[in-house]
Formats: sequence, C-alpha cells, structure tokens
Amino acid sequence: MNADKLLDVKGLACPMPIVKTKKQMKEMEQGQVLEIHATDQGAKSDLMAWAKSTGNEMLEHQEDGGVLKFWIRKG
Repeated sequence: MNADKLLDVKGLACPMPIVKTKKQMKEMEQGQVLEIHATDQGAKSDLMAWAKSTGNEMLEHQEDGGVLKFWIRKG
C-alpha cells in the first residue's frame, strides 16, 4: 500500500505511538495516508480506537516479524 508519510515508532511504549501519530497527522492534509511501524502490542488496539474516535480511517493493519504496520487515511 502506498503511503504519503512513514512514522517509525518501533521501540516506543504506550502512549508514545499515539502521541507521535497524532502529531504527524496534524501536519498532513485530508486524504493523505500515514504508514506507522510499531513494536508495542498495545498499539494495535490503541491506534484502531484512536482512528475511529478521530474520524480517520484505518485502511489496513498487519504484523510482519514482530513489527505492527498500520495505514491510516486522514479524515
């Protein structure tokens, strides 16, 4: 999947993946896609809930060798 920006939050624990995602999304334009790489297992439920509550769209998520990857479109 193509993304406009990549945010690497590997090695960071909750709540930092959400904090950094929120900051990056503020700098992006509506419709752009942010790809996030995280290793904190809590990020999965956190990012899905955050996207839903903020009007952003979780396009896809997958796990690749212990790295959680998310693609969120700015709403």
